[in-house]
Amino acid sequence: MTKRCYYEVLGVERSAPIETIKGAYRKAAKEHHPDRNHGDSTAEVRFKEVSEAYEVLKDDQKRAAYDRFGHAAFEHGVGHGGGRGNPFDFASSFTDIFDDLFGEFTGGRKARRQNRGQDLRFNLEINLEEAFKGRQAQIKVPTAVACEVCGGTGAESGTRPEQCPTCSGIGKVRAQQGFFTIERTCPSCRGHGRIIRNPCKPCQGTGHLQKERTLAVDVPPGVEEGTRIRLAGEGQSGMNGGPSGDLYIFISVTPHPIFQRDGHDLYCRCPVSFTTAALGGTIEVPTLDGGRTKVTVPEGTQPGRQFRVRSKGMPVLRGGNMSGDLYVELAVETPVKLSKKQKELLREFEKVSEPGCHPESEGFMAKLKDFWKAAD
Repeated sequence: MTKRCYYEVLGVERSAPIETIKGAYRKAAKEHHPDRNHGDSTAEVRFKEVSEAYEVLKDDQKRAAYDRFGHAAFEHGVGHGGGRGNPFDFASSFTDIFDDLFGEFTGGRKARRQNRGQDLRFNLEINLEEAFKGRQAQIKVPTAVACEVCGGTGAESGTRPEQCPTCSGIGKVRAQQGFFTIERTCPSCRGHGRIIRNPCKPCQGTGHLQKERTLAVDVPPGVEEGTRIRLAGEGQSGMNGGPSGDLYIFISVTPHPIFQRDGHDLYCRCPVSFTTAALGGTIEVPTLDGGRTKVTVPEGTQPGRQFRVRSKGMPVLRGGNMSGDLYVELAVETPVKLSKKQKELLREFEKVSEPGCHPESEGFMAKLKDFWKAAD
């Protein structure tokens, strides 16, 4: 009987990624599983067919061989460890497939990863000046560290953990149920693969102790809100002498009373008198490094106009000597609490004002006249 194309069996394209292939197999295996189709020999054949297709396509090397040679790649024992006349060892292959799909939930993969310590998170708050200049921060992190008495083994000094006799040190046990191989955490060692007869007293056999550590964190110039700094190996200590996790420092920057940040640029709102805006002049504005710079205000400057001061913004993180710019926005201030003399001078100014002296208001009034005329 001629075998169908493995891609056709699973209903996927030849270019399909492994996630798509895995999803197609889950769906087909569930649909044709013998337990759901009692007495249906066709379903059993179909189930074996989709399992065989997945066994090949899930493996990069087998898939590459199949794409090149087709089913011939697995005939006569070539490229496959199957038995004589049957290159597909269904029982062992389906066990591998089961591990691939469900091992993480039954302890198959989790047991191999659990020795690594957990990653930790620490929130560090800095101000805008510190984000500008950078700083070295001293932080205190409560975490689990390897017990110095037992060296992280959990066993009393002079003794060593023993290999679990139930699982032979694997940390999991298997039971065959029909087509399925059920895998679960070993009940004797709880997945550790070893048993501690004489637990270390200080750590009570866990291999680690809770301790507050002081760490130095280098905050580079130019960091932004949400920047993440990774300290490798400074997280939770691993179980049974395994490697430690990592510590992630999340940066938050407090608001500044003068400057607002947008990426690498800074913005500063600077009030000026209406006489300076009208007659022009020079003003001094602050810079985040603690200095000051001069900005020339042209005659007739209007409210909201921005002036760009190059390279006075935030440093570009890992950008060498590059920096953003500082934008100064002028806010023209209307005077208050005028004296009698000042009011007289302003009224006199209003009388001698000529057309074109207030172009924006004059232009707006012209538009209003046209609007009202059209409405009438």
